[in-house]
Amino acid sequence: MYCAPQKNCSLCPRLLEFRADNKKKFPSYYNAPVPSFGDLSAQVLIVGLAPGLHGANQTGRPFTNDYAGDILYPALKKFKLAEGNYAKRADDGFKLINVRITNSVRCVPPQNKVTGDEVKTCGQFLIQEIAAMPNLKVILTLGAVAHNAVLGVLGYKKSAFKFAHGAIHHLDKHNLIMINSYHTSRYNINTGVLTEEMFAEVIKKIKEVLL
Repeated sequence: MYCAPQKNCSLCPRLLEFRADNKKKFPSYYNAPVPSFGDLSAQVLIVGLAPGLHGANQTGRPFTNDYAGDILYPALKKFKLAEGNYAKRADDGFKLINVRITNSVRCVPPQNKVTGDEVKTCGQFLIQEIAAMPNLKVILTLGAVAHNAVLGVLGYKKSAFKFAHGAIHHLDKHNLIMINSYHTSRYNINTGVLTEEMFAEVIKKIKEVLL
């Protein structure tokens, strides 16, 4: 059974302190561990890094009101893995189809940087989530942190599965396929590390695996 982190989760002292500061600075924000978006019955799980300060930490939904979501959500809709109009709000009615989205670390970190201990601590929720998805077939990791987080909770040697954009890894012990993509962050898009066309190709691969 999947148990999401409680809103008052105190497992990571640094993140707890940062949340407390943000509650004072931004009292209208969600300011808590951000719950996953999408159904547990989905065949696809997308794993990101962590909530953005003025994105998911504000709205309470992964990649929402964040530049990364401006790339992610339209791509999902283009390939019929989502429907509705993404309006950067948790109540915009936008729906995922056969997809669930979560983060390696559920709380917003200072300077958008997580520690290894925080990834490891929050991994208990990630492994529960994976175990609670009976139809799970594909895990899309956005960035190396998410890639390593998934390998870690599933017990695979990271050296055996090198992160590379567009790479497809077969996690045979779990009958899962993991696909890598660079994170859809503003930095990656602005520097040309990732383009919308490159990301669309990754989503296309997911659709092909599901056929």
